[in-house]
Amino acid sequence: MSAARPTGTLFTRCLSAAAAATSTSSAATAAPARCSSGGPASSCVVRQFSSSARLHVRRRPRFSNVRASEMGLVSEEKVANFSAEKFPRYTKAELAELAKRYSPEQMKALEAGEAAIDPKDLTIQGRLRVDPYRMPYIDDFSDIQPIIDRRPKHRQPPPDPMARFMNVDEFTKDLIEWADKFETGDVTGTLKKLSDFVPDQFRDVPEGQWPGKVRDTAHKNFAAYLEAESQRSKEDVEKGGPTDADILEYILERSAMTDGNRPSNSALAPALPNKVPGVAGLYKNAIDAADEGLDDSGVYQDLKRRTGMSVREILDVSVKTLVVRRVVNQTRLGKVASNSVLTVAGNKNGWLGLGIAKSTEPALASQKSALLAIRNMRPIARYENRTIYGNVDAKIGGSIVQLFSRPPGFGLRVSHRIFEMCRAAGISDLAAKFPRSRNPLNTVKATYEALLNQKNPEEIAIGRGKKLVDVRKVYYGGSVY
Repeated sequence: MSAARPTGTLFTRCLSAAAAATSTSSAATAAPARCSSGGPASSCVVRQFSSSARLHVRRRPRFSNVRASEMGLVSEEKVANFSAEKFPRYTKAELAELAKRYSPEQMKALEAGEAAIDPKDLTIQGRLRVDPYRMPYIDDFSDIQPIIDRRPKHRQPPPDPMARFMNVDEFTKDLIEWADKFETGDVTGTLKKLSDFVPDQFRDVPEGQWPGKVRDTAHKNFAAYLEAESQRSKEDVEKGGPTDADILEYILERSAMTDGNRPSNSALAPALPNKVPGVAGLYKNAIDAADEGLDDSGVYQDLKRRTGMSVREILDVSVKTLVVRRVVNQTRLGKVASNSVLTVAGNKNGWLGLGIAKSTEPALASQKSALLAIRNMRPIARYENRTIYGNVDAKIGGSIVQLFSRPPGFGLRVSHRIFEMCRAAGISDLAAKFPRSRNPLNTVKATYEALLNQKNPEEIAIGRGKKLVDVRKVYYGGSVY
C-alpha cells in the first residue's frame, strides 16, 4: 500500500466491500467478497469510533495531588515561616558553645557553610517529609549514634615495655609518696626515733649497751611522743585528710607496676569507658523485692514478665525431665556435639507444657527446657478432674498414641513417660497403647497433642444447640466416686 494514499479511502472501500458481501447472499456463497486491495472482505478491519479516552489516559494516581498552595510554597510569608522553623540559624549561645570545642579556623568554615546554603532553597526545592515513614535524608551531627560514630581514641602515651611489678621496698616508697600529697599532718618519714630521746653520747651506741636508767627514760618519753602524735593525726584526719574514697581509689586504680602510675592506652588492652551508651544496666540482674530472695540471680525474671506468675508460683510448678539425647551438628570444622533435653511441666491441676532445649552444657539445656515448658503450659480438658473425655489418638512421625478414659480407681496404666505427664497435669485414671513406633520423643509429643485435641462434649452440645446433662450426677446423687 502506498503511503501517499489517504487511509480514509481504504477504510471506506473496506466498508463498502463488507456491506456488499453481507447484502448479496448468493454472491457470498458463490464467490467470496474482496476488498479494493484485492484480499477477502473478512481481512478488512472495521474500527468503531469511541469518545472515551485510552486506558493509560484514564488511569488515576493512587494518592490525591497535593497543590503547592496547600504546602505553603506560594506565599512568601509561609515560606519564610517554614524556613525559620525548620532551618534556624545558630544563636549566639550555640556559637559560643561551638567555639569551646572548635578552633577559630573551623568556626569560620562552619559559618561559611551556613551562609552558602539558603534556607529558602531547602524549603522550596527540598521540602522535608513529616510522615513516620520518611527516610533519614538529613543527618543531625549533634547526636552520637554508637553504630556509626566511633569513640575517639585516648591520646595517651604507650605503656612502658620495661615495666614490672614493684617489690616491697618500691611499694613502700610509692605508698609514702601518695600519702605525702595530702596537706594535713607532717611529711611521712619525719617522725622521731628512739635514739632521739637519749643523751648525745649514747645516740651512736646500740640500744643494748645503754644504761638501764637511760633506756627506761627513753622508752617512756618515746611512748608519750607516739601517743601525742597519734592523737594529733586523728585530729588532722577529722579536719581533712585522705578519705575512704581516696583510699579505695589508691587500692583499685593505683598502678602496681614500676611505670610511675602514668595512664596509658594500648591496642591490646584499651581503656574501657565508665558508661558504654546503650549497654549500661543491661547486664545487671534485676532483683525484685517481691521475690522474697528466691531469685537473686535473675533466672526467672523474663519468665515472670511473659507469664505473669510470681517466682513462688513458678517454683511450685512440677517439672520433670523425660528425654535426654546427644545430638551432633556436622560442620566443615568437624562435629559439634550438644545435649537436647525434653522437659514436661504442670501445676497438677489441669495445666501442662512441653519444652525442648539444646546446649553444649547439660545443666544449661535442662534449665532452658524447664523454663520453656513452664512458658508453654496450656489447659488440659479433664472429665471429673481425673480422666479425659472419651478416647483420643494422635500421630507424630511413625509413632501413634491411643489414650482411653477409664472409670474411677483404675489408675494410670501407661508407660513411665506418659505417667509423669499425667501426674503433672492432674490425671489419675488413664490407659494408653502404642500400636507402632515407640520413639521416646515422638510418643511424648503425640501424647501432648492428643491431650490438647480432646473433643469436649459441652462444645459439641453448644454447636448442636443442645443442653448437655451429666446423667450420672443427676440420677446417682452427685458424686459417683
